[in-house]
Amino acid sequence: MNPAALFVTATAIWGTTWLAITYQLGHVAPEVSVVYRFALAGALLGAWCVVTGKSLRFDAREHGWIALQGSLLFGFNYVTIYWAEQHVASGLVAVLFSTIVFMSIVGTRTAFATPITARALLGAAAGVVGVALLFLPELAAARNGGEAALGIVYGLLGTLIATLGNLAAMRTQRMGIAILPGTAWGMIYGAISAALIATATGVEWTFDPRAPYLVSLAYLAVFGSIAAFGAYLTLLKQVGAGPSSYVGVMTPVVALGLSTAFEGYRWTWIAVLGVVLAVAGNVLVMRGRGVRRP
Repeated sequence: MNPAALFVTATAIWGTTWLAITYQLGHVAPEVSVVYRFALAGALLGAWCVVTGKSLRFDAREHGWIALQGSLLFGFNYVTIYWAEQHVASGLVAVLFSTIVFMSIVGTRTAFATPITARALLGAAAGVVGVALLFLPELAAARNGGEAALGIVYGLLGTLIATLGNLAAMRTQRMGIAILPGTAWGMIYGAISAALIATATGVEWTFDPRAPYLVSLAYLAVFGSIAAFGAYLTLLKQVGAGPSSYVGVMTPVVALGLSTAFEGYRWTWIAVLGVVLAVAGNVLVMRGRGVRRP
């Protein structure tokens, strides 16, 4: 798949996962739901690698980097995102996560001396402002503190962790670690790290056998984890962390479309302007691949 197809795949799937995550909250602790999600996804992807003849063997040094990538990208990141969605609307968490564009630009500059272009900065700024306009009421509510403020802290922390996970993923790819086998192990390590958090926080290990939880778990594991991350990590390898992280800006736009269809979201001229800015920023970054790889 070319970068455009990979970008659309990851964006379309992850745009729906913000809503799907809400069905994972309530009866099962968020930390435990993350364990179930990535343990299932890692096992399924590992089985796929075995069936298709892809080796799952790595040496100790490679496992160390894969464990770092998995713990950041699939464990700690998602636990904090699930925590955030307990306190604020999923759309607001999506807005917060869109700041990964700025964080990735700074991160790749710091870690890999990747040059920053004016196109990248302009596109990222337009995109983040556009998404913020889409969810302006939620952002205004967060100014009052309380639940919304705590959700913002968790959301930004999760975004920072995801940025570090992206940098670790770039390192494993430069080591020549194959994407699918590495991702399978990474998801297992992510599940382990989430299990350690669940143990440390003393949450109860439960399971919800009802259809909404089971369906959302299967969707998040197969599509939201395996398919989307496979597309995203391949995109990361092809174009670098800067342009690929722009998926985090466009997914809230998809989430907003679902909210319009299923939750009665009402459009305003500010929201329309937000969509225009987000799409324009996307064009600026992707056409020029705003951050070049060294």
